[in-house]
Amino acid sequence: MAYDRYVAICKPLHYGSLLGSRACAQMAAAAWGSGFLNAVLHTATTFSLPICQGNVVDQFFCEIPQILKLSCSDSYLREVWAILFSILLAFGCFVFIVVSYVQIFRAVLRMPSEQGRHKAFSMCLPHLVVTSLMISTSIFAYLKPPSISSPSLDLVVTLLYTVVPPVANPLIYSLRNRELRDSIRTLLEDTHRQQIHL
Repeated sequence: MAYDRYVAICKPLHYGSLLGSRACAQMAAAAWGSGFLNAVLHTATTFSLPICQGNVVDQFFCEIPQILKLSCSDSYLREVWAILFSILLAFGCFVFIVVSYVQIFRAVLRMPSEQGRHKAFSMCLPHLVVTSLMISTSIFAYLKPPSISSPSLDLVVTLLYTVVPPVANPLIYSLRNRELRDSIRTLLEDTHRQQIHL
């Protein structure tokens, strides 16, 4: 998404050549491949750990830090290496996103038209907010010291990076559609009128 925004704003005349079907397929393959590799690495290392602290996790799904708490072996260091691999992968993505957005903001701030700046910011800021929320909460979840860990805090943080971004993305991007906004506004006005008549 960051690269798409970068090309659309900084190199609009080259958009078709830079983001053709081949480039999109390569980026999708890289994202899916790295995600699959990361998932297989974590699954293999996590499920090879001996569990002796019971089988109940304090989450609504089997998150890696929660499973590590149940481990009774020092072999969890393998999982630490897998987490470090994930952090390096996420850091690479984060650097790519930051560099893209620095270039975008530099280009937007040089635009002479205030309407053009507003349009560019409205296109970029929702993606940046959702991405920042997901990255910051997942970093906090995996790198927070055990001294500040509590089941309720862990649950809230986990919800923030696993549930909120996927739910927010369709809402944010669909609300940019004028027809959908008009339909929602009409629906809310009709609901309000019906409540007044009751």
